[in-house]
Amino acid sequence: MPLPSWTPDLASLDLLLSVAELGSVGKAAAAHGITQPAASTRLDRLERRTGLALLNRTPSGSTLTPTGAAFVAWAREVVLAADALTGNVEALRETRSARLRVAASLTVAEYLLPGWLLTLRRQDPALEVTALVANSHDVADRVRAGSADLGFVESPAAPDGLSSRRVGVDRLVLVAAPAYPAASRRTTSPADLDDAAVLLREEGSGTRETFVGALATALGRAPGLRHAVELGSTATILATARAGGGIGVISERAARADLAAGSLVEIVVDGFTAQRPLTAVWAGRTATPAARVLVELAGRPAP
Repeated sequence: MPLPSWTPDLASLDLLLSVAELGSVGKAAAAHGITQPAASTRLDRLERRTGLALLNRTPSGSTLTPTGAAFVAWAREVVLAADALTGNVEALRETRSARLRVAASLTVAEYLLPGWLLTLRRQDPALEVTALVANSHDVADRVRAGSADLGFVESPAAPDGLSSRRVGVDRLVLVAAPAYPAASRRTTSPADLDDAAVLLREEGSGTRETFVGALATALGRAPGLRHAVELGSTATILATARAGGGIGVISERAARADLAAGSLVEIVVDGFTAQRPLTAVWAGRTATPAARVLVELAGRPAP
């Protein structure tokens, strides 16, 4: 049930305990690092809020009234419980600072995260790091649920309900085998792309979300994608595209080796640009210390 509005605050209870132990408001104020007038004001407010006379104030010091003595006995239990709570919270913070659970979407996990983590481990060899690969939607869900301390997503917009920081950008490219019909022209129209065998990641993927949004902008309407093929990994999209199975929608980072080798060619679409942010996300206002370090590493310009 909700506590009543007059419930004493912990700082005032702790100050009263010090007065009871030290015998004066002045000594208690010094122990708490505040001025005597500030301590007196806080104790006066405590008596007004509770409606109880807790202290006898004399020139030689302050003593507890009989009511104050009973009140202090109860207050001591509350302050001890609060002290145990803060101790346990500090222990949890130390545990969290010694480990880092990261969830990352596929492009980040395959092409960027390994280098970031290598640098992080060099800086802090004792840090325990675990990494999980998922699509952007699932990464955000894991961070919200507390099963990941930090996430990296590729979706066009930062997930709701999470703190975020943009750490980079990524360009999507359309690729196909050199013998694929559209590859011979190296260009196509948004309408033709909408009717092509496009190789896409699954729902919830930042790659898919970015591509669909960019194609809708180029078409001026929602795309139909009647012949789209859904594939669950970057490697599968690349392999299918190499085999002539369609036009792959892929991160430029993932396609670089194939484009350089000539096993795939890039297809340009009139009026189509697909660039997406790479975003770090975490729950609450402040990330864990280890997560903050990794976010800083991720946000550094590439050498």
